[in-house]
Amino acid sequence: MVRHVTDDERRARLAARHALAPAFHVESPEAVTRAMTVLHSTEAATVHLSCRARTAAFEVADLDRALYTDRSLVKQLAMRRTLFVFPRDLLPAAWAGASARVARQERARMCKEIVQTGIAHDGEDWLDRAAAEVLAVLAEAPEGRSAQEMRAAVPMIDVTARTPAGATFSASSVLLYLGARGLLVRGENTARWYASRPRWTLTRHWLGAIPTPWSAAEGYREIVRRWLHTFGPGTEDDLVWWSGATKTIIRAALAELGAVPVSLDGGGTGLLLPDDLAEASEPDPWVALLPPLDPTVMGWRHRDFYLGPHRERLFDNRGNAGTTAWADGRIVGCWIQDDAGVVAVRLSEQVAARTRRALEAEAARLTAWLGGRRLGTGYRSPAMAAE
Repeated sequence: MVRHVTDDERRARLAARHALAPAFHVESPEAVTRAMTVLHSTEAATVHLSCRARTAAFEVADLDRALYTDRSLVKQLAMRRTLFVFPRDLLPAAWAGASARVARQERARMCKEIVQTGIAHDGEDWLDRAAAEVLAVLAEAPEGRSAQEMRAAVPMIDVTARTPAGATFSASSVLLYLGARGLLVRGENTARWYASRPRWTLTRHWLGAIPTPWSAAEGYREIVRRWLHTFGPGTEDDLVWWSGATKTIIRAALAELGAVPVSLDGGGTGLLLPDDLAEASEPDPWVALLPPLDPTVMGWRHRDFYLGPHRERLFDNRGNAGTTAWADGRIVGCWIQDDAGVVAVRLSEQVAARTRRALEAEAARLTAWLGGRRLGTGYRSPAMAAE
C-alpha cells in the first residue's frame, strides 16, 4: 500500500520541521539552519528574520556569533546561483556538487563576457590570471579584504563593462566565481546587520583545516537527504527546481537514499526518507511573519498546499517571494512597514478573529524587535506594493 500524505499533514509537518509553531521553536541560529537545511541569504536581513521567527528569543548578536566568531555557519553560493547560509559540516557537500556546478556555469559565462566586452581576447587566460592574483593577495591578508580593497590591490579586476545582453561584468564576478569554487568565503560583515559588505578571505584562513573533499554524488546525496527531512514529502520536480541540478543527478541521489514514494492530494507523487514515514500530528494553532525569500516559502516549486490562490499577489514576476503572513501552515497575506517602522499585516483572505488577533500581536512583537528600523527589500510583491 502506498502511503497517502494529505495537504493537512504536509502543513503539520511544515509547522514542526521548520520550527515555526511555538512548540517546535529551537534555541540557536545553528539549530534553525539545520532545521531548514540552509537559509536564504540573498538579502542580509532575511537570515536574521528567518532565525527570529523560529526561536523563542533571538538577538542580532546570536547570528553574528555563529557567522563571525564560532564560524559554525558560513555563507556559500550554491543551488540556483543563490547565496545561502550553510551549516559548516554541510559545506563539503555543496563544494563538491551544487557549488561546483555553479562555478562551472559562472566560468563559461565569464569567459564569454570577457571577450564580448573587450576586456581580453582570451577569456580563459584572463580569468585564470585574475584568479591567481586575487588568491595571492588574500594569502597575505588573513583578515580578508573588501571588494573595493581587492579592486585596488588587483588592478586588472578593477573593471566594469556592459555586455551585449545588458549585464554588468565587474570585479565582483571574479570573487563570486572563486567563492563558488570554495576557495574564498565571505568573512566578517563590515556593514550593519541588515546590509551586506563582507570581507573576502581565503577559506583556509576563515575555517582552518579544510574538510576532505567529497565526490559530487556524495554531495548531492547528502543535500537531497537533508532536503527530504526538511521539506518532504516533496516531488522530484520540487527537488530538481530547488537544487538547480538535473533529473539524472536527483534520481541517482533518491535511489541511493531509498526514497519512498507517497501519494499527495491532487494526484501527485511525493517522496520521503525510508525512516520518516510516521504520520505527523496536528500542532496547536500558530502564526508567523516571514521575510522575503524565507526558505519555507522558497522550498518547493509546487506550492498550492500552503499558498492556495495567492501566488500572483505574493510572488514577483521572477518567482521570488516577498514578505508572508502565515496561519496554521498556510500563507494568508503579507506584512509591510510604515515610515515609522511599524509592522502591519495585509491579509489576502478572510481569517478567524482569533487568527487576526494573533497576527496583530506578532506584528507588534516584530515592530518592537526591529526598534524602529525600517527594512528595505528588492523583493516587493504586488501585495506589498499595493496602496
